[in-house]
Amino acid sequence: MDVLLAAAIFLVTYALVASDRVDRTAVALLGGLAMVGLRIIDQDTAFAAIDLNVIFLLAGMMILAGILRRTGFFQLVAIRAVKIAAADPMRLLIVLGLVTALLSAFLDNVTTVVLVAPVTLYIAKSLRVSPVPFLVSEVLASNIGGTATLIGDPPNILIGSASGYGFVDFLVTLGPPVVLILLACAVILRFVFAPDLEVHAEARERVLALDEREVITDPRLLRISLAVVGATLVGFLFQQPLGLGSATIALLGATVLILLARVDPVDVFAEIEWPTLFFFVGLFMLVGGVVRVGLVASAADLLLRLTGHDQAVATIGLLWLSGIASGVIDNIPYTTAMIPVVERLGQNGLATEPLWWSLALGASLGGNATLVGASANIVVANLAARAGHPIGFGTFLRYGILVVACSLAISSVYLWFRFLA
Repeated sequence: MDVLLAAAIFLVTYALVASDRVDRTAVALLGGLAMVGLRIIDQDTAFAAIDLNVIFLLAGMMILAGILRRTGFFQLVAIRAVKIAAADPMRLLIVLGLVTALLSAFLDNVTTVVLVAPVTLYIAKSLRVSPVPFLVSEVLASNIGGTATLIGDPPNILIGSASGYGFVDFLVTLGPPVVLILLACAVILRFVFAPDLEVHAEARERVLALDEREVITDPRLLRISLAVVGATLVGFLFQQPLGLGSATIALLGATVLILLARVDPVDVFAEIEWPTLFFFVGLFMLVGGVVRVGLVASAADLLLRLTGHDQAVATIGLLWLSGIASGVIDNIPYTTAMIPVVERLGQNGLATEPLWWSLALGASLGGNATLVGASANIVVANLAARAGHPIGFGTFLRYGILVVACSLAISSVYLWFRFLA
């Protein structure tokens, strides 16, 4: 009974989020609380399912970005980017996407989009074009780029811990397919977004005439903010030797910046994207109920039965299963549930190395399929809505599904020739 009820709650919640007719934060919270109210999962277990590392990482980075935004820094970066690209929107889309992918490989992809999105919004406003193509492209690029390294995407951190693979292992093994996928993604986005990126000559000339030095409103605060943000990013790179979680580093940077900048914490906290944070709270509780009744584990067991002892079927099957499932549920709890499956396949005589990389590619790349597939997607959607440019579930799905299908196809070929041929 609990299984059917949990599945019904999940499907109804997901359908309402996908409809874009009701507030997604309220729906996610209601779905998560329904799991508790109907006794599918108790309160303690539901609250334990909330990944506080994600919540506090987001909060810390939102504070850092909010204070940095006050200095005019994002406008400065935007104007310089526009000038480098000669105010050509298609060139800007590709350049910003590649920069986002590169940053996401060495930072958490959520951190990257929180920093890049304000720049993008300013660029689009200056050029009088919709920011949606730029933002969607950056989200897709961030999830692809984050796939390449141990620290770029949360599923990789979980897989690295379980498999024993380190930073260099991820970069050497997953770097090549990620580069190929990024190139393919750039070609796809160039075709699908070209009609939406027409810029009038007047707007282009006006932006090129801007003096980026004039947009800096507080040089002192800019210097302090850049120093603290830079130290925070360095902390992310060395978080494993330091023995600190990414949320601790982000909150520490945010707290230090509040003190050094001498800003009113009330004003700073007012800029936090609270709807985004509470959407994640509801989503984690919702998925916690689904995992609790064994729906995810049942799908995993089905994979075991279908693959038997065939290494190729298991490897490619796990890739596509992970890619599809991660587009529907958050890839963090999915990866957590699938790690024992990979270990079980290894105990049945299959080589686990290609399976670990299959899981990493599928879980990370599949998040691009839907608006709720990855944390970065939700963050950018809420930032866009706050700026008056909502990204609907269907809009994102239309572009994301193309990129995911291409990404999984390239990954399948790569895994075959690298491990199976």
